[in-house]
Amino acid sequence: MAVTWYPGHMHKAQKLIKEVMPQVDLVIEVMDARIPFSSENPVVKELRGPRPCLKVLNKSDLADPAVTAEWLQYFSQQKDVRAIALTTTRKGETRKILGLCREMVPLRVQRGEPVRTMVMGIPNVGKSTLINALAGRAIAKVGDEPAVTKQQQRISLGNGIVLSDTPGILWPRMEDQNSGHRLAVTGAIKNAAITFEDIAVYAGEFLLQHYPQALMTRYKLNELPAEATELIEGIGRKRGCLRPGGVLDLHKAAEILLKELRAGKLGGISLETPAIFAALAKEREESESTLSSED
Repeated sequence: MAVTWYPGHMHKAQKLIKEVMPQVDLVIEVMDARIPFSSENPVVKELRGPRPCLKVLNKSDLADPAVTAEWLQYFSQQKDVRAIALTTTRKGETRKILGLCREMVPLRVQRGEPVRTMVMGIPNVGKSTLINALAGRAIAKVGDEPAVTKQQQRISLGNGIVLSDTPGILWPRMEDQNSGHRLAVTGAIKNAAITFEDIAVYAGEFLLQHYPQALMTRYKLNELPAEATELIEGIGRKRGCLRPGGVLDLHKAAEILLKELRAGKLGGISLETPAIFAALAKEREESESTLSSED
């Protein structure tokens, strides 16, 4: 199943960002620590140009800590990029961002000028929660559904940092459908735009391969099924997801798996690693090379 979702306001947001970017010194890109590759919008790099970028791997409490460490190492090797993993609900962690902003734009600090930052990221990665934590008050609207922020606003923190919030943006077309599915699994795509059963099967296949023990512990399974569909059926039976006549309600069972995965009930789960990204990049290079040779 192809996952596509590109509301019209996102196109407007991209246009607005281009207009404001000349007044920005540093871009803070908020990503989901569970899916840093899929939630790293390629449009951000294009829009920020030569400006330094602080990548915030948010919701790190929901991710596999060992995999998050691999991602931090990966991003640290990129030019003009710093990375930090945090959970925006922990106020002490978010304050570290202010110090990093000053370190990354030292000339502005030396001249006594405010560091002008722009917070960017795809929907539902925690941008608004981060801004509120940094400001110490409720400024940006927060919601469980993606794309809550619709308009840009500028916030002065009064300590040499100025934040510009932007609406959540996604790229118009997701060439890698696996990324689309991972975005859907974590909730970055509205539930109305996906089919619960399809996404739950995708999540189940991944969990069976990479986190089998987490499944057995959470759902009290004596043994693991071979297929994701059987897994969802087993969860449904364990949780009493039955319709009249004893018919199994697969939608309800799929909903349970996705909601509990998103809430961290299965423990820290990361859906992709730097190795997955490297393999995909290599595959694309080989594909492009083949097409060039044929021409």
